[in-house]
Amino acid sequence: MNPIPPVFVSHGSPMLMLEPGRSGPAWQALALQLPRPRAILAVSAHWTTRAPAVSATLRPATMHDFYGFPQPLYQLDYPAPGAPALAAEVAELIPEIQLDRQRGLDHGAWSPLRAMYPAAEIPVIQLAVMPQSDAESHFRLGQRLQPLARSGVLVLASGGLTHNLRDIVADAADGAILPYVSEFREWFGAALQRRDLPALFDWQRQAPHAARAHPSAEHLLPLYVALGAGGEQANVRTAYRDSQLGALALDAFVIEADGA
Repeated sequence: MNPIPPVFVSHGSPMLMLEPGRSGPAWQALALQLPRPRAILAVSAHWTTRAPAVSATLRPATMHDFYGFPQPLYQLDYPAPGAPALAAEVAELIPEIQLDRQRGLDHGAWSPLRAMYPAAEIPVIQLAVMPQSDAESHFRLGQRLQPLARSGVLVLASGGLTHNLRDIVADAADGAILPYVSEFREWFGAALQRRDLPALFDWQRQAPHAARAHPSAEHLLPLYVALGAGGEQANVRTAYRDSQLGALALDAFVIEADGA
């Protein structure tokens, strides 16, 4: 199987599933740029645990884990098969990991996947993030997943480059962004381009407005798993850049092997 570069997407508001704007086509285009995966390991900000965990459900349910949105959102389905065999591969690489045989697909996973792989034919499982652990710990976790990315598994990290729901501007113009969000985005993008791991691991102290951009870290941690899974010499390519509701930077990145 061809290696597949890990990907990070900012999944934004659940409303993107009904009103995809520019994000839906961008996610579609991103999927077309990648080799077809044999399976997908989705690292979602919306599954948080204290210890490493992976889902091993044969037929994962579509979880509607959001509240107060229009009824049509709750009728959407993403009936992709699960991949217990892939969960077993993950457990070989991370022996201490916990297998969850009940977990379905939360919207952090199936929201971008509906645009990227609408036929829902590719098996999908999920990896949890651990907000009590730091960025470097998630990077090291991702490093242990490198053999999967090299053997046809798409490591799809789904979170948000910024995520402060208290700062949402409901009537923000299309593409408008709050100044602090722009400053955080620019710092983070530059650190990724330099592959400045010490700065990236210390983002909560070094990035401008870090605490405001991420009052809690779970939406940024999936990115570090993708970075680790990409390998020591990987380069980061910005695949998509946009914003939503003023406070949500919708950037997407591809973690490409050196020279790809």
